[in-house]
Amino acid sequence: MKKAINNSASKREPAEMPPEYDFTDKKGVRGKYYQAYRRGHAVKIRHENGTVSVQYFTLEEGSVMLESDVREYFPTSESVNQALRSLITLIPKTRRRK
Repeated sequence: MKKAINNSASKREPAEMPPEYDFTDKKGVRGKYYQAYRRGHAVKIRHENGTVSVQYFTLEEGSVMLESDVREYFPTSESVNQALRSLITLIPKTRRRK
């Protein structure tokens, strides 16, 4: 039997930040690694036997990263696609070449 999903959990206020995460020095920079993340990144995994493996991550072909202000209005792929399809209807079938 599957366990029922509690939807109220996602609507709760976020839990308080643990004390070991102290951001009072205000030296953090928002978006510091944003451009590097979009280009792709590597993760080194150090194993107990002393070996290191590297996994590379990049955005998949066709992936689009939305800015946070856009995500507020279009939180799902379906909502983004629906909005873009409505804009496509406004584009003339024969476009002038520049």
